[in-house]
Amino acid sequence: MLFYVVDDDEAVRLMLTEIIEDENLGEVVGEAEDGSLIDGHMLTMRHVDILLIDLLMPIRDGIEAIRQIRPAFKGKIVMISQVESKDLIAQAYSLGSEYYIIKPVNRIEVVTILQKVIEKIRLEKSIQDIHKSLHSVLQLDQAATGQTRTAKNEKQLREAGQFLLSELGIAGENGSNDLLDILDYLSDYEQTHTFKNGFPALKEIFVAVAEARLGAGAEEAQVMKVVKASEQRVRRAIYQSLNHLASLGLSDLSNWKFENYASQFFDFTFVWKKMAELKNKTAASSDIRINMKKFIQVLYAEARRIQSEA
Repeated sequence: MLFYVVDDDEAVRLMLTEIIEDENLGEVVGEAEDGSLIDGHMLTMRHVDILLIDLLMPIRDGIEAIRQIRPAFKGKIVMISQVESKDLIAQAYSLGSEYYIIKPVNRIEVVTILQKVIEKIRLEKSIQDIHKSLHSVLQLDQAATGQTRTAKNEKQLREAGQFLLSELGIAGENGSNDLLDILDYLSDYEQTHTFKNGFPALKEIFVAVAEARLGAGAEEAQVMKVVKASEQRVRRAIYQSLNHLASLGLSDLSNWKFENYASQFFDFTFVWKKMAELKNKTAASSDIRINMKKFIQVLYAEARRIQSEA
């Protein structure tokens, strides 16, 4: 693994480099004393796998530096700081930081965290290799049979959606079938409209799904009744997913599902508030809002990604 260390304290940079190399975790290919001295393309050109970056620096802090290097830099990010502000930590996670190391630097903590990041990189690479192999097999199968794959693609999309709902902790919720039906509708919509006029409105999605269930000739009042019930089920399922991810984060901020899904499907500010509610065992706050459209958009995009990689 190739590391890059950014910290305004030379002693900290030296200590981290020694730990990484003494423990055979990899090689430090560069260092800098401020976030203003790095950019995403430079890190990419050096094939950096893991960036360790200080949260507070004089010219450009870690938060702003991450904003500047994304999305050009695809590697993992580990934040380092004495500051334990929940707001700053939340910002770091929402911007893609993988883990958080507290100063003063502790060798055991650094080794443990970096080993987790390395293992995650290897796991993701293994999954990508499996997906590539499967994709090659499927391509060969398609060339040999010459048969249409439309029905199979729809099944794969639904299976990908089912997998994601399981990951999000809501595969058994009443709204899960509604969400899978929505994926089917969006797949058809994309083929005919290609989202050229943007993502369809939520009302349009729910009405179309309801009409497909009821069949041609259904009365408007009946359609709207099905729409209302479906919206309620989906909203409850999404809120349950927020609870599930917040619980995972509360138990372990480095939990793989929490890191990968929380900031994708939800506004991380609300995830953090829900974690605080669960920790303090307080009543659910009306300040925590669910962005149903964002959740559905991300669910469809992720299901499509998984389908294409398979």
